[in-house]
Amino acid sequence: MPTASSPPAVVTRFAPSPTGYLHIGGARTALFNYLFAKRHGGRFLIRVEDTDRERSTDAAVAAIFEGLNWLELFADEEPVFQFARADRHREAVDQLLESGHAYRDYTSAEETNALRDAAKAEGRPFVSPWRDRTPTVDDLARPHTVRFRRPDDGQVVVDDAVQGRVSWDVSALDDLVLLRSDGAPTYNLAVVVDDHDMGVTHVIRGDDHLNNAARQGLIYDALGWGRPTFAHIPLIHGPDGAKLSKRHGAQAVHEYAEMGYLPEAMRNYLARLGWAHGDDELFSDAQARAWFDLDGIGKAPARLDFDKLAHVNAHWLRLADDDRLAKEALDAHLRRGRILQPDDEARLTRALPFVKDRAKTLLELANQTAFVLLERPLALDDKARALLSGETAERVARLKARLELFQSWDVFALEAELKAFAEEEAVGFGKIGPPLRAALTARSPSPDIARILASLGRDESLGRLDDALQQTK
Repeated sequence: MPTASSPPAVVTRFAPSPTGYLHIGGARTALFNYLFAKRHGGRFLIRVEDTDRERSTDAAVAAIFEGLNWLELFADEEPVFQFARADRHREAVDQLLESGHAYRDYTSAEETNALRDAAKAEGRPFVSPWRDRTPTVDDLARPHTVRFRRPDDGQVVVDDAVQGRVSWDVSALDDLVLLRSDGAPTYNLAVVVDDHDMGVTHVIRGDDHLNNAARQGLIYDALGWGRPTFAHIPLIHGPDGAKLSKRHGAQAVHEYAEMGYLPEAMRNYLARLGWAHGDDELFSDAQARAWFDLDGIGKAPARLDFDKLAHVNAHWLRLADDDRLAKEALDAHLRRGRILQPDDEARLTRALPFVKDRAKTLLELANQTAFVLLERPLALDDKARALLSGETAERVARLKARLELFQSWDVFALEAELKAFAEEEAVGFGKIGPPLRAALTARSPSPDIARILASLGRDESLGRLDDALQQTK
């Protein structure tokens, strides 16, 4: 049991707004929150910030959770939906009104805009004329907003775990709206109340929220609540150093899944994107959970590097289970229009050990395994037929007869057999390889000949050789 002096258990949260897909930057934020919680034996929570009812959609909520589920970033509790907590947010506003930290503002939207423009022209913050006025009984029935009454002077200081100590003059801050005229709570209020009620100890988010920390810190103080630790992480930029945009390529998590990246590779790559553990580039989920801490996060924006992502993905492809990869490759083939055959998965599983080290993505893996799923007899084009003509066809026929007596069909034994055959024929393998590749794969992308034979298996290999020789007669 924790003692009175024990620090609270770490609780982090990922709080997306459901107005679109799960952005790659949001995915990294979720990952950092997840890893930090797991590193410290805490809890990782998800809160859907759906207070913007015009832009929040069920489809966007589904897309966010689909992305999180693909990345295997699962919350330790049921998700919280912010809009459903509006009564609790209004309750906190009542507390601020009672303590004098908030006031009712009866200025119309048109008047507010005019006063704000005038204040901007004079280089001063906007101040509502109702800041120091007491509403009458008649006023209370009129439409109005509720504003936070910031302190008159001094500074608000945030000791950020990534950015260091950051301070703002409170005199430069507006009295932000807490409740709109329709009674709807605003973002900065709802975030503070929800984080407090959820027991969030560390708010880890993009540094585009750093200015919000000043306002939210003041609300925490006014409500008499201890602030969480803030950690504002730099945003992800494109390879050219500019803010990430569509021109840089994929931005949504689902796009990376469709491009053939593995979720474990994305977790590895995203963890390293802006955070470092020495010079380690490739590490497991268990290592990430054991190593991750806020002091490893850099202050400079991270740059998305597709070449490095491909390198990381290739690493995890090589380590992935072949049965799993066969299913993934088959899905890719089916999306390309293949009609499923009963033995497709078995054929792919047999081939994977011999081809997966040539692929960087699942789509490339599908390209590299296409030759395995070709149906007999293979349709040979004119160039393939030319490669299998005359003396070459006779040589292939002699090799086929030799392979018919060969029982091992182990890739290393096949390599030795092919080498021995070339030596007996007194030709370089360059004379044998191209026609064999044409006969076995119709010149599709494929590995070396021994691996092609091992991938296809004995019966399929001999059958394809026989089919090709029949077409040369």
